[in-house]
Amino acid sequence: MKKMFFTALLLSFFINNTNAQVVGLEIGDIAPEIDLPDTKGEKVALSSLRGTLVLVDFWATWCGPCIKEQPELLKLYNTYPDKLSIYGVSLDSKKPAWTGTITKLKLPWTQVSDLKYWSSPVVSDYMVQALPYNFLLDKNGIIVAKNIHGAKLNELVKELTGS
Repeated sequence: MKKMFFTALLLSFFINNTNAQVVGLEIGDIAPEIDLPDTKGEKVALSSLRGTLVLVDFWATWCGPCIKEQPELLKLYNTYPDKLSIYGVSLDSKKPAWTGTITKLKLPWTQVSDLKYWSSPVVSDYMVQALPYNFLLDKNGIIVAKNIHGAKLNELVKELTGS
């Protein structure tokens, strides 16, 4: 009887652990933490935005497609002000260009950067190879989509917010 109990217990342990969520970059994984300084130099953790959908947006001022996408993100952000947060991660190396572009484009969401360009540890943590690049996280920090833009992003946010 003891042997059967321990076998069942061991089997239950393995089944539960194989379904456990892990930190990673695949859909269904918990997004890796990012904790970088904002435009004022104060660190803002990605996890501090949990409770809403979060779009982690990797971009830079020197990236034409990134700049072109920002007005669309602004519309999306304004459409779901209490349901969607954006966490902009800049790969810029010059603070005046970065903060100037944020001001010029009137981007109200959280913006962070360590101003290390492609050598930022976040680039390797998220395996960023080209810009723009993004991850959409649910309210618990779970990746629900990655590298999604335009109408597909809009449709998914609408669906996930129930709007």
